[in-house]
Amino acid sequence: MSDNITVRGFVATEIRSSTTPGGVATASFRLGATDRRYDRATSTWVDGNTNWFTVQGYRQLAGNLGCSVKKGQRVIVVGRLKMRSWEKDGRIYHAAEIDAESVGHDLMWGSANFTRTAGAGTQAAAGPGAPGAPGAGAGDSDGDGGPTPAESGDADGNSDGGPEHDATYIDDATGEEEEVDQETGELKGAAA
Repeated sequence: MSDNITVRGFVATEIRSSTTPGGVATASFRLGATDRRYDRATSTWVDGNTNWFTVQGYRQLAGNLGCSVKKGQRVIVVGRLKMRSWEKDGRIYHAAEIDAESVGHDLMWGSANFTRTAGAGTQAAAGPGAPGAPGAGAGDSDGDGGPTPAESGDADGNSDGGPEHDATYIDDATGEEEEVDQETGELKGAAA
């Protein structure tokens, strides 16, 4: 059985990172999703059953999980649900696993600061400030709550799209334009 699923819950274990024999990076953690309901009789919130999932991420997602997600944090996971069953010593066991496509912090419980990584799929091929790339264009918000990319190209709006062309970001708070290192994705003027 393989179905798409979205689950909100808490990270119950530390992130375990490894590499497959084929060299693919992996990261996994246990996710607990507890049902909560409001009990009008007692005027309190009551915890229901907790469903447990093993969340597995691969490649770029695995690296980002290792440096972004910590035990105890609230997250939202989107991926493919896989149910496994096996028998041991006459008992039947079941496990629910999610092959994650996306994992993010649940902003209902706190705030987060998003940092785009260099080399993330097709976005990296186009470059963070390149035309056609997600978030490209002045005043276009990429939804991360951080800096907004400025229009790339020359005064006529033309761009060669080459790697030597520097992208710029405009800080929403100050309105200042800052250069971005195309290789690392970091702001060039930022102190380490």
